[in-house]
Amino acid sequence: MAIYSPFSTSQLMPQEEKLEVARHKSELFIGVPQEIAYQERRICLTPDAVASLTSHGHRVLIEAGAGESASFSDKEYSDAGAEITNDTKKVFSCPIILKVEPPTLSEIEMMNPKAIIISAIQLKTQKKEYFESLSKKKITALAFEFLKDEDGSYPAVKSLSEIAGIASIHIAAELMINQNIGKGLLFGNITGVRPTEVVILGAGTVAEYAARTALGLGASVKVFDNSITRLRRLQNLLQHRIFTSTIQDKILLKSLMRCDVAIGATRGKNRAPVLVTETMVEQMKKGAVIVDVSIDTGGCFETSEITTHERPTFIKNNVIHYCVPNIPSRYSKTASMSISNIITPLLLHVADDGGLESAIRCNRGLKNGIYSYHGLLTNKAIADWFNLEYRDINLIVF
Repeated sequence: MAIYSPFSTSQLMPQEEKLEVARHKSELFIGVPQEIAYQERRICLTPDAVASLTSHGHRVLIEAGAGESASFSDKEYSDAGAEITNDTKKVFSCPIILKVEPPTLSEIEMMNPKAIIISAIQLKTQKKEYFESLSKKKITALAFEFLKDEDGSYPAVKSLSEIAGIASIHIAAELMINQNIGKGLLFGNITGVRPTEVVILGAGTVAEYAARTALGLGASVKVFDNSITRLRRLQNLLQHRIFTSTIQDKILLKSLMRCDVAIGATRGKNRAPVLVTETMVEQMKKGAVIVDVSIDTGGCFETSEITTHERPTFIKNNVIHYCVPNIPSRYSKTASMSISNIITPLLLHVADDGGLESAIRCNRGLKNGIYSYHGLLTNKAIADWFNLEYRDINLIVF
């Protein structure tokens, strides 16, 4: 009796294994437009990064003047192999666009369908229309904030947090000796003189680098955070036994009354928690300095109000407040170099893998950075926030 089989004899015979053929290295065409966002002075690629990319056979088109705010001239970029143009639309027509700030709706309109945009996303400032515009043009978008390293950390966020932490102490030092508003106090530890006292709210990366810088100048540092684990981690990283405490109003107030500088470096899920009330600020020393790095997410001092790089400070209750969002932009050249160090190897990796499609198959950190894949929203947190349809990228690309 014959046995029925859905397969032919030839199909049942052993077959040669078919392996995926590795793609050949691809050539990238990258556009870097000038930033138009208020107070944004950074650029994604330095001339050295451009030289590295062009030496590997890639094209880089930069809008004239894009690097001037970061002290990089058009000539430096041209000498590095970049093409310079005054035509903004031409830059946005490139297959890959690099920006620090997320593109505006009008900039997305200038982009070609199925283009790739690599930038920050700044989720708290976005609206539903932004993601709908990306979807309409089937654009693939990657966010700096979501890119992961081999160890699971977020390199762009960490790098910019390092800058903000160090900068917060330098800014405070400048304000303390400012002829108009400062009280002429040198930030440090001079023989026979009480050292500068610094209170830091939070125990993350910003707090770590603020504490390192303050300790390096000889200041006395106190750190407050509600996580004992983060406080212990901070002390281990600093390799220095500093005063640490959970956030208890009585202890915090006593420290604020004695301090010369208070740094706000806390974050919440949606908004930074308000840890210092106006009543507490009223009891701080006259001429004390508050640098609220958390102002990007609302600020952790009740008296904080957003200021600008042009007018960075105000005085309230006799206390100097510095509440400028996007502190790294103040140090535009350093921040640009930091961003460029993260983006350049990523682009070279994408090229070596034969393009973004191949690269994200074997690089989970890169895949994690994608929040729009050919117009499909692939980040669940964003989808939930804006009530949009979500697609799991692992089911699209595998």
